[in-house]
Amino acid sequence: MFFIGLNFITFLTKIINMYSEKLRHVFKKSKVGVGERVLIEKGEKSYEGILMPRPESGDRDTIIIKLDNGYNIGIKYEDGLVIKKLKGVKKGKIKLKPVKPKKYLPSVAMVMTGGTISSRIDYRTGAVYALTRPEELLASVPELADIAHIAISNPLTKMSEDMEPEDWQKIAIAVGKKLNSSASGVIITHGTDTMHFTSAALSFMLKNLNKPVVLVGAQRSSDRGSSDAAMNVICATHIAVSDIAEVGVCMHASSNDDWCYFIRGTKVRKMHTSRRDAFRPINDRPIAKINQDGRLEILSSYRKRNDNKVEVDTRFEKRTALIKVYPGADPDIVEFMVNKGYRGFVIEATGLGHVPTFSKRSWIPYIKRYARDGIPFVIAPQTLYGRINMNVYTSGRILLEAGAIPGFDMLPEVAYVKLGWVLAHTSDIEEVRRLMTTNLAGEIAERSVHDTFLF
Repeated sequence: MFFIGLNFITFLTKIINMYSEKLRHVFKKSKVGVGERVLIEKGEKSYEGILMPRPESGDRDTIIIKLDNGYNIGIKYEDGLVIKKLKGVKKGKIKLKPVKPKKYLPSVAMVMTGGTISSRIDYRTGAVYALTRPEELLASVPELADIAHIAISNPLTKMSEDMEPEDWQKIAIAVGKKLNSSASGVIITHGTDTMHFTSAALSFMLKNLNKPVVLVGAQRSSDRGSSDAAMNVICATHIAVSDIAEVGVCMHASSNDDWCYFIRGTKVRKMHTSRRDAFRPINDRPIAKINQDGRLEILSSYRKRNDNKVEVDTRFEKRTALIKVYPGADPDIVEFMVNKGYRGFVIEATGLGHVPTFSKRSWIPYIKRYARDGIPFVIAPQTLYGRINMNVYTSGRILLEAGAIPGFDMLPEVAYVKLGWVLAHTSDIEEVRRLMTTNLAGEIAERSVHDTFLF
């Protein structure tokens, strides 16, 4: 157990103050506080649950409580509303039920970088806070004690939309150390918004991979009845002790709690804002299906666990841009960014690999001019599915003649990460072309397979 310090008391005061002065007076009179169990009576209706902190935005006269089903509701305060304190959780300390892993189990390194998956609900306050100790994780997901010993490290904590290439580098260094140690595998907890960027970056930065590297997140927070956090991390741990030596993402395979997919890190993308099965393989099949009891079904070929020493190569050229063309798109953006010092571009092109060509704002002269100066333009499909073929239509052939590099079936995000990595290693345009058209980390498939569409 650990005790609440001054910072936490300050935090409690702050979240109480997010309610209106009128409600704070009601809470004080009723002797109730955030994190306590209350009964609210309003007219003929009554509601029972945990009094929650309220967000800084919204109506400060609305009381937020968490129901027993895990969902929050807001109750507008009006004259005649009654709030009563019920028997609830004692304040002042958190008791963690001791859960010890079995001694003979393999060890798994968990690298926490933030996100919903690496947090748990504190019902004293209703707040979600980051897990920093193995015993906290095991208390939240006790099933892990039957799979592996979990050793937690925390090189950074960020919302994934705030991630930058420097963060990929920090994560790669931390993971590389774990892979070259006695750990059987590595799990990386990560926010879902840009998890597929990080999985792509690690796929290029971790060379001679020897063990599983599993990125895992959660679409629904741990305070919700529909949370996918526990199942995702259980499945990720099973993958981390398997013989699959790949970088990949492990998330729900369907909206049900039946299976998770483990998807190659250069072929995965978040395809829905909120569904639990948001992460899908693009132009590829998942490597495997895995469920909570450890049953593993292999769906495609993979690199196997080995005795290699992993080489960490984190070089990355930040002056790399990802641009999407659209009807009427102004090519002056290319000139602007070149003048800002950008060294390479990935263009999300339409169809089989086209940019505005015969329009008033043709992109061809700009691409041709700067490609002659040694600046690469890699063409990736904004359709996501399918592959670039610039030999079919005249506009595609003109783009090729201007010096553009086909990205084949690479996802635009993956092409961006790969180009940044390549440009950090060479400035020779022909070497850039060779590397960008060579499959380095499973990012380019030899041929398109029809049953991978909308898998």
